[in-house]
Amino acid sequence: MPNDPAFLALAGVAKRYGGAVALRDVSFSAGRGSIHAILGENGAGKSTLMKILAGAVAADCGSVTLDGRPLRLDGPAAALREGIVCIFQELSIIPDLTVAENICLADPPRRRIGTIDRGAQRRRARAVLDALGCGSGLDVRARCADLPLAKRQIVEIAKALARRPRVLILDEATSALSAEDAERVMRHLRRLREEGVCVLFISHRMHEVDALADTCSVFRNGEHVATFPAGSRTHDEIVRLMIGRSIAHVYPPKPERPPPAEPYLRVRGLARDGVLKGIDLDVRPGEIVGLGGLDGQGQRELLLALAGVLRGTTGDVRIGTAAGLPSGPRAAGGPGRRIALIPEDRKTEGLFLGLSVAANLSFAALDRLSRCGIVDTDAERALVAGLAGRLAVKAPDRDAPVATLSGGNQQKVVLGKWLATEPKLLLLMDPTRGIDVGTKQEIYRLMRDLAAAGVAILFHSTDYDELIGLCDRVLVLYDGRVAARLSGAEITEEAIVASALNLRPAASAAGSRRPHREALA
Repeated sequence: MPNDPAFLALAGVAKRYGGAVALRDVSFSAGRGSIHAILGENGAGKSTLMKILAGAVAADCGSVTLDGRPLRLDGPAAALREGIVCIFQELSIIPDLTVAENICLADPPRRRIGTIDRGAQRRRARAVLDALGCGSGLDVRARCADLPLAKRQIVEIAKALARRPRVLILDEATSALSAEDAERVMRHLRRLREEGVCVLFISHRMHEVDALADTCSVFRNGEHVATFPAGSRTHDEIVRLMIGRSIAHVYPPKPERPPPAEPYLRVRGLARDGVLKGIDLDVRPGEIVGLGGLDGQGQRELLLALAGVLRGTTGDVRIGTAAGLPSGPRAAGGPGRRIALIPEDRKTEGLFLGLSVAANLSFAALDRLSRCGIVDTDAERALVAGLAGRLAVKAPDRDAPVATLSGGNQQKVVLGKWLATEPKLLLLMDPTRGIDVGTKQEIYRLMRDLAAAGVAILFHSTDYDELIGLCDRVLVLYDGRVAARLSGAEITEEAIVASALNLRPAASAAGSRRPHREALA
């Protein structure tokens, strides 16, 4: 189907929240049968624009047209009737419903008497997942609350595709997926493009934009600053448009030699219910050790076990001066171990969205700030000010609800909350998921500064470039075991991918292994 360049068009769209300008006089169009990447830092206005198109937010002024016809999007239902479907970064699935119930929620198959046909519902959900290519191992009868984040993200995508959109909007929809599932989703998006669907694709993973987009538009500070054909600008030129400056080096330099200290974390034979099958690892003070591998190979369970969240785990473990796994999160953060866990889903596991920035930043350290059960408010204010300044948290004020912050600034608050406890072992679960390149660089620099100060860091990432560019050593997990231990020049994409598939990289390929891309993560 030919590309109609003005199939979806916005003219003079603006949105203000109190004194903060989210969008300023935005005029923008996207074509039928095209994939249009929307780029910009967190807080640049991308998500606000998508919410206006999805009917979730009303613009203060301006117009929207679809296929030459003016639209009045007075709510999400109106957008859905027009075939505009949005996959938000914040998942909208209902946790207590099954996979099939969520996927078919908008239009469940019914019997003649009006009751839902459960068998037909499961078959329809399975067909959508199979078409997407991500349904393997996902039981359509499973309750969504029991699924890991990556599987819940797949359900969210499948639910949107079941509505047969004319305009499909993806707001960081691949950020929680493994590289393999993300590639399957991108293949399906290409098929939708051939069928004439207009796809708006927000991603901070530039390799996905390079592989997928026909056209790119950049937003900065609520303004639409440029639109250009994909591939016509270098990564550095795109970054300069996004943030107004160039980033010469995304990753801070690694130390030349590993720290000589004794391990702060020593694990031998860690096992649990066939998920972890005898994990051995050490992490020293001042070291960043990465966890790689395909999704679901035990990385999440390993970090949860070390943080005292996962029960029924066995093995010989020493953390700091304490022997054995912690009995719970409180014991993990105690003086003997001093562990902090940054969870994978900041919205549901890392923040109290209705509380203020200040309340979230100080929450984990309230024991230290209290005497006889009374919080020292002066000490709390000083702690919050120090953390907000150190992490460059951008917020209207520190009493603003943390829910009003951009995703990158919310992640900074999660990090700050646990840095307030002064951890000695920092466990990170994909901490840069859905975050712009500028904020990523700040987090990378923070991690390296913490390591230089003697913190031991165990870092799980679904992004190969992060493992290559940031980590001193990388452990690749496969089927609950460490399949490879990589260090120095051994840390390459080819070695990580081959180990993730339980393959041995060919010796002849050693000279051609690609080092990490010093571009966008």
